[in-house]
Amino acid sequence: MRFRLDLKIFLIIAIFFLTKQIQIYAIMMIFAFIHELGHLIAGISLKMKPKKLEIIPVGVSISFAINTKDINKKIGEANLLELKKIFVALAGPITNLLIIVIVANLQMEIIEKIKIIYANSCILLFNILPIYPLDGGRIVQGVIAIQNGKRAANNLSRKISLVFTIILTIIAIIIMYYEFNIAIALIMIYIWFLVGKERKISIYKEKIYQILEKNY
Repeated sequence: MRFRLDLKIFLIIAIFFLTKQIQIYAIMMIFAFIHELGHLIAGISLKMKPKKLEIIPVGVSISFAINTKDINKKIGEANLLELKKIFVALAGPITNLLIIVIVANLQMEIIEKIKIIYANSCILLFNILPIYPLDGGRIVQGVIAIQNGKRAANNLSRKISLVFTIILTIIAIIIMYYEFNIAIALIMIYIWFLVGKERKISIYKEKIYQILEKNY
């Protein structure tokens, strides 16, 4: 398994340190790592081989190698791989939900309990957004692929991601109008970066589909 560290994380750490929010950022990163462990355990349980682990400014990201056997097994208009991707994507948010439930029932200092529940709630809500490549976006794309095929999933998930990113940006602007928070601003900038990057890949895939369509 390959390892990659996004150097932008050091800039984010510096900003949170200067704005005196480094403690909550550290807590978020710890539970983001546990969130990713949920993905890892789910993938391994499905006999998927981890390919790359990345530490990025908003957490940790893991990807798995594609098994050709899964591609050859049909599920609806897609293949078994899509079903596995959905299960792996669900595992992360479910991990955070389990932590919230467990901590809520533990006897511990109320301040520490609130911090842990808050951190996991933020990670959970952030990741279930139907914005690709977040977990919610991956789930939406997988469901569409199973029902309507990969090409439809590629196009529809791109549009859904854009719509929800715009809505989220409007909400973020309203919140920051009343109380500016550097964390919200940085998260929105990073989401737009991810969506823009995936949008380019999606458009490139659509061009390939069009070329194949003409040739066949």
